[in-house]
Amino acid sequence: MNPSQTIVVKVGTSSLAQPETGKLALSTIAALVETLTELRQFGYHVVLVSSGAVGVGCSRLKLTEKPKKIVIKQAIAAVGQGRLIRVYDDLFTALNQPIAQVLLTRRELMERSCYVNAKNTFDALFELGVIPIVNENDTVAIEELKFGDNDTLSALVASLINADWLFILTDVDRLYSADPRTFPDAKPIKVVNSLELDKLEIKAGGKGSQWGTGGMSTKLTAARLATSAGITTVITHGKKPGNLLKIIKGEDIGTKFEAQLNNDNARKRWIYYGLLPRGKLYLDRGAVKAISQKGKSLLPAGIIKVEGEFDSLEAVQLYNESGQEIGRGIVNYNQEEIDKIKGNHSDKIPELLGCHGAETIVHRDNLVIN
Repeated sequence: MNPSQTIVVKVGTSSLAQPETGKLALSTIAALVETLTELRQFGYHVVLVSSGAVGVGCSRLKLTEKPKKIVIKQAIAAVGQGRLIRVYDDLFTALNQPIAQVLLTRRELMERSCYVNAKNTFDALFELGVIPIVNENDTVAIEELKFGDNDTLSALVASLINADWLFILTDVDRLYSADPRTFPDAKPIKVVNSLELDKLEIKAGGKGSQWGTGGMSTKLTAARLATSAGITTVITHGKKPGNLLKIIKGEDIGTKFEAQLNNDNARKRWIYYGLLPRGKLYLDRGAVKAISQKGKSLLPAGIIKVEGEFDSLEAVQLYNESGQEIGRGIVNYNQEEIDKIKGNHSDKIPELLGCHGAETIVHRDNLVIN
């Protein structure tokens, strides 16, 4: 084990709550708290991304199912979040482990100054020996700025703090070729490398449990995000949190997604993982080669199509002619301006737009290649 490492643990509602009632499974939570405290005592920096606020709120309000209206969900989350953090605080306090509550929305990661400040806050909490407990700020998050599920949130937090490990605790012991509860002959998947992850297709349900928001497909998306940021990711059983220590020691438990080599700087991680793309630019072969192989900026001459509505200084996805995403970047012009100058040399920009502007559509410092 390497106690200087940083670990993010995401626990889902299916692990925290009893499936029949939605009430908290206190014995499981206590075991999780004990394991995370032990990791902290070994010297690891630990972050817990916890679901459960809506489920706990439903239980407290004696609701038999989770509502669908966003405003009702937000109100219920406000009821449940206080109860959930109180339970964590009581259990961690019994072990003399201080915790902090960190509530995030996508907006905090989209604004560069907020992103840097969030990173600094996590670093300060680590220095103080605190375990941050993270959840989406459901009460104020608007739909277009929501993470969507805590699997995605955990991967983005892991990238933000440059973590070494991301553990996604769920209701199965590892990933299978199909749902083992429905397909008894489903094959276990123990290790997945980056090439296999891109090709991985399983019969994974799109939805989670009655009280949760994410199915196995969201966990695969989180694994793609985290491993591409250089973070080893493991899917394992949430009812057996003690296995985290065994996995770190090298035992063959759960499904391990191998980290890719990651040389991106902090700003480029923010561009790729923090920003929410607002549009798409399709590039010709010459432009793809220039930005992906030669490290050059994206010029208007290489753009063949523009999609979406976006302003200058917003993020867009970059695609090749085959429709494959090759990268992301921050644009110097809005979509109307790019539509006017696409396919032309940079020296035509003043004539086409009626004013002088940047020669590049995306400067190489604001460009991240997949």
